[in-house]
Amino acid sequence: MRFDDNKIEEIKNRVDIVELASEYLTLKKAGRNFVGLCPFHQEKTPSFTVNREKQIFYCFGCGQGGNAITFLMKISGKSFPEAIKDLAQKTSVVLPPPRLTSKESRENESLREKITALNLRAAQHFARNLYSPAGKEARLYLQNRELTEDTTKKFRLGYAPDSWSSLADYIERSGVPLKLAEQAGLLIPGKEGKFYDRFRGRLIFPIENIFGEVVAFGGRILDKGEPKYLNSPESPVYIKGKNLYGLNKTKDEIRRNGFALIVEGYFDLISLVNAGVGNVVATLGTALTREHLELLRRYTVDIVALFDPDTAGRKALDRSLELFLEMRMKARVLILPGNCDPDDYIKKFGKDNLESLISRAQPLSDYYIENVIGGGKTFEDKREMIKTAMEFINKISDQKEKALFIKRIAEKTGINEELLIRELPRTEIKHIRTKPRHDINADTVELHLIQLLLEYPQKIIQAEKENILSYFLQPKVKSLGEKIIDTYKLLGFVDIGMILPADEDAPLRERIFQLMIKALPTGSEMLEKIFADNVRQIKKKWFKDQHRQIKIKLTKAQESGNDFLIEELLREKENLLMEEKELN
Repeated sequence: MRFDDNKIEEIKNRVDIVELASEYLTLKKAGRNFVGLCPFHQEKTPSFTVNREKQIFYCFGCGQGGNAITFLMKISGKSFPEAIKDLAQKTSVVLPPPRLTSKESRENESLREKITALNLRAAQHFARNLYSPAGKEARLYLQNRELTEDTTKKFRLGYAPDSWSSLADYIERSGVPLKLAEQAGLLIPGKEGKFYDRFRGRLIFPIENIFGEVVAFGGRILDKGEPKYLNSPESPVYIKGKNLYGLNKTKDEIRRNGFALIVEGYFDLISLVNAGVGNVVATLGTALTREHLELLRRYTVDIVALFDPDTAGRKALDRSLELFLEMRMKARVLILPGNCDPDDYIKKFGKDNLESLISRAQPLSDYYIENVIGGGKTFEDKREMIKTAMEFINKISDQKEKALFIKRIAEKTGINEELLIRELPRTEIKHIRTKPRHDINADTVELHLIQLLLEYPQKIIQAEKENILSYFLQPKVKSLGEKIIDTYKLLGFVDIGMILPADEDAPLRERIFQLMIKALPTGSEMLEKIFADNVRQIKKKWFKDQHRQIKIKLTKAQESGNDFLIEELLREKENLLMEEKELN
């Protein structure tokens, strides 16, 4: 599938990579660049660099890099056509139908696209139901929960009637295969090839991913009954442990406030947002995962865990503590008084009281010490708990934080700090085998030409016509240039992330990105001069190398007395001098 070259260039010219990347992580200005914590690997010091002038990104930690299109592909897992369509919509570029190769057809739209499109239609169907006569009871339920209409619409809340086939009938009338709706988790297969609705007689919560696509649904029963909540099964577009409910709508507030509240349920989040507390995400009852925190780290490393005060909520919190440490999150803990969950508390006591409690939330260390160390009654209990605590502390990578943690335990237990330090488990020193760094001796002039081809693709065809790559002396760089030409001819677009993956040749990638980030943008006239000068230098070096090789061969031919070869080499040298004269 190939899109119109001019349209791709138009998208690249219109999109602002800083604004695009800022939708998924927090960036701060650093000279001509913007830096932030890399979304593609875990790090403590920001090494992810975005350059607005060049419209490129590069992480000096993991080697991922590219432009706006490849950034969206990497961060979302979308295909090239999907990323192009998304950016076209974002930049208001009208795309003509892509040209399809002989092996493709319009029916080859990805399963992912089909399911997200169907989920959107289902969400719209549920929303219409909410405002229909059948949704009266659900509307009263929301009013009793003090939700405004704006909040209801913001979260696309809907209603599934107590019918076996309300959604199935709608999907069938729409001409969508019911089997696809089964794959999306919307329908359940019955007997004789029939399907029935998964959600019946429930308030519906569409679950959106970070890009605002509807990927799944949750449903709450309005009357008494079990299960109280029902969620979509996992599907090609939805994995529970990788989605945080509400993040796509609250990420800007999280950035503004500098921290995020983590709650458990739909109504915990919706009620907080409804009351004006917008920096919140929800785990939807599933255990907090590493993927959840990796997603959240793009916007903040400061979090307040605001889990339910019941036994299940406390257990969920305790399971999350080590994860907070491993992911280097600056975590605080808040257990609400009066056995209230966040939804109850905000309604009873309001935003100001909640924010006052949040400002006094316990550091993770204090919570852990009080709830683990403080629970021991006998000497044996305390000894076992101290052992457990020291194993926990050993997971802290920051030495200052580790020392403060030990000091707090010493104060709490009255045990000498030195004795506690001796209790720290001895950790094995793992010898990490790093990939050997193959130093690239490529002349900067060759890399500079590669940089120009990547930044100014209009020069790629010229480079091919003039056979410039034949003058390259470094095989790796020449091969990279050939890939650039082939990719551009195939797609009408080229990016280093596509032709040189991060795990292939990190030193070469890093040198090219350093050149791209440091080089100032140039106008068309200056580009012609820079390009011509660069080609001239490459050819000069090539001629110099050819002369060197001929000289070596001549010496060997003279030593062996091979007159025929000597004559041939002298002719070759004469031809080379004539070509070189034309260049000069």
